Amino acid sequence: MKSTIIIATAVAALGLSLGASAADQNAAQKAKTLCAGCHGPNGISVNPLWPNLAGQKAAYAEKAMRDYKSGLRSEPSMSAIAATLDESELAGLAAYYAALPPGG
Repeated sequence: MKSTIIIATAVAALGLSLGASAADQNAAQKAKTLCAGCHGPNGISVNPLWPNLAGQKAAYAEKAMRDYKSGLRSEPSMSAIAATLDESELAGLAAYYAALPPGG
């Protein structure tokens, strides 16, 4: 009985992590295609004019992207990229970069 509970708990936990994994993979792919050119493949920029994103607080990064999308912040490249993202993608990217180790 005890082993059945342990196995059921493990299967449930695996199922939850697989769902999160798909969202994480989507955010990682978006980061690779949209952000890495300026902010580096691991969120560490090679140009001092562009900020590091790795380790950035998710709430701050998400708000910044929403501000670019709405026009509250103005930077042509960032505004154009943000305009292509929906709310879940903005949140996913922010969470992805927040989870990376900071550098710089």
